[in-house]
Amino acid sequence: MSRWVRAGVVAVALAGMVALSGVVLGRIFAGALLGQLVAGAAVGSVGVSVAARRLPNWMVAPLSAVLLAAYTLLALKIAADRAETAGALTDIVRESLVNGIPRLLTALIPVEATPDTVVVPVIAAWLAGLAGAEIAVRAGRVLLGLVPATALYAGALYVVGPNADTARWTTLVFAGLAVVALAASARATDQPRADDGKVVRGRASAAAGLVIVLGLIVAVGPWIGGRVGATPVDPRRYVEPPQVDSLDESPLNRISGWALEPKDPLLRVSPAAGAKGKVVRLRLAVLPDYDGVTWRVGATYRNAGRVLPPSPRLPGTDIAEIRQDVTIDGLAGRLLPVVPAPTEVAGARVAFDAATGTLIQPEGRTAGLTYSVTSELQTPDLNLLPTAETPSGDTVARYLTVGAGVPPEIQRLADELAQDNGAAYDRAMAIQEFIAEHYRRVADAPSGHAYPNLKFFLFGPRQQGGQAGTSEQFAASFALLARIAGLPSRVVVGFDAPAAGGTVTAGNAIAWPEVLFDGLGWVAFDPMPKSKDPRPVEEDFLPKPTPPPTPSSPAPAPSETPPSSGPPTLVAAPPGPGPSAAVVAGSASGSVLLLLVAAAGTIVLMRQSLRRRRLSTGTPDDRIAGAWSEFTDALRLAGRPVPPHLAATEAAAYAQNDAGLPPLGDLVAGINTVGFAPGSADDGQAAKAGGQAVAYADALRARRSWWRRLWWTIHPGPLRWSRRS
Repeated sequence: MSRWVRAGVVAVALAGMVALSGVVLGRIFAGALLGQLVAGAAVGSVGVSVAARRLPNWMVAPLSAVLLAAYTLLALKIAADRAETAGALTDIVRESLVNGIPRLLTALIPVEATPDTVVVPVIAAWLAGLAGAEIAVRAGRVLLGLVPATALYAGALYVVGPNADTARWTTLVFAGLAVVALAASARATDQPRADDGKVVRGRASAAAGLVIVLGLIVAVGPWIGGRVGATPVDPRRYVEPPQVDSLDESPLNRISGWALEPKDPLLRVSPAAGAKGKVVRLRLAVLPDYDGVTWRVGATYRNAGRVLPPSPRLPGTDIAEIRQDVTIDGLAGRLLPVVPAPTEVAGARVAFDAATGTLIQPEGRTAGLTYSVTSELQTPDLNLLPTAETPSGDTVARYLTVGAGVPPEIQRLADELAQDNGAAYDRAMAIQEFIAEHYRRVADAPSGHAYPNLKFFLFGPRQQGGQAGTSEQFAASFALLARIAGLPSRVVVGFDAPAAGGTVTAGNAIAWPEVLFDGLGWVAFDPMPKSKDPRPVEEDFLPKPTPPPTPSSPAPAPSETPPSSGPPTLVAAPPGPGPSAAVVAGSASGSVLLLLVAAAGTIVLMRQSLRRRRLSTGTPDDRIAGAWSEFTDALRLAGRPVPPHLAATEAAAYAQNDAGLPPLGDLVAGINTVGFAPGSADDGQAAKAGGQAVAYADALRARRSWWRRLWWTIHPGPLRWSRRS
């Protein structure tokens, strides 16, 4: 075999080994584009090295670098055209080079071949091919020249991890190409006698290479065979996927702010092609996690292309394909509202959570963004609900978890509603009907869904603002009662949009609960009131009073003869006109008591009015300042006034010395915004600040003894402190 033929065989084998890395990695990609681009990089890099064999070494690297840049631009242009990625090519290249590795490791599988997901494999394949060809073909060190291709192949296997089947056949072909390259490097025996030394050395080198390869197979083969059935490590667990910001962590807190400004435009939608009703419900966020303070988004978002993995199709469900364009106006945050469940998105780079079918824009969002969504809306057969059961076990433990310290009144209500309803659907309907029949929907209810907020919503006196709320409290109360009753539940936030298209305002924002049923998936419930005059909750459910403590010893029987040391008895006045002294004394005492009760009630009403005025009137800056006043008043009532020299962050740290108190991050962020950037706060920030201030004050009050809680309620101090501020 001539030298040129041997070099050609080694080059072809090396290019094939590099190309096989693209085949392995392409198993987690949608389509064959990645494998084609990696194969082109393999052929191009090895071909350049072979064609430039006669050039000096110092010229090959710059030449290959120029060709690598040209090929990378071509590959990114092809990927951008296939993915319909908008923007200038220079911006696409810069974005891909900066974010290529994290995007590849956080992309949703199957990965779409976009510029930022193909740039790293293409560059790595070119460099591996160039290094291998320079060492194996130019320098004649074939065994050493196979190392870059082997490292690239191992890297591809690692990136794929457990997300594809075992690459048995490609690995066998890879090993076969390595053996062919090593065998071709051996020189023929018919060389001239003068070259006997070189022949011997060549044969010895090839033989040594084969021995090493066979030794590795013998030594490592059993271990590899034992690992075939094991689950490989997924490198994605070491890379943090795109996250929602603090504004989107719990969109449920924004419901009250939206309710106060119902005419504010948030987004515009085109006519929903394929919709069957007059209203289409857009899903913004799914909140599965509740700790007794906040319902939170618990999604894991992965960078995605245009085509999204479809949700599992449940048997017996009606599936409607809906296509719609959405334009963002005043909606802040990264979450993108869509009709569930989206299967294709165009016009925006998105990250997708397959478990909830929700989207975010990883880089943040600006007003005017327009994107098109195709969704598969699944409607289960509701006739199967009465006999459907709910799943149990570790897979749904997340949807049954509640925070510690459930108020006894809420626990008793859940037990009573579930008492005579054995079937899961009956329990859910009992909770829905109870909430819908006893509570009022009002726009000016303060934000909050922590235990104290829900307790006041469910059992608070109507004349003091209890038994009324926004869809935030209706949905959160349903989901909490459902979990206590053994029903896996979650809260969803979204918008009711006109199917004919138009503007979606803040008044269209709504939260609703969902319950998980076997074979039917998540089913939405509607606990919103059906009547404008719901029955007071006291008519159908009255929390049991706390029993008085049992005396340690029986009280002594009354004696007819008063003890000599006791107080003097009253002597009855002789009969005559006018009331007796006892009646006069009793009347005077009763009058004083009535005056005290009236004064206490007046103070309570004035303080309730003060809280509503602070948290629901004025500009966002005014409401945030009012929330801060609620927070500082709570500390003064607790006997721990905030030192005047502390900044907002320091004051929050001072207030949370006791473990277990609700967080104050949103309140601190809001007051800092008011102080350093007046006029830039929005309604969402004000609502979140107010919710945290109320939750903190209620939690701080709950830690006091009963008489201190009573004094807290009727203390006139906040009214006086408010006038001074």
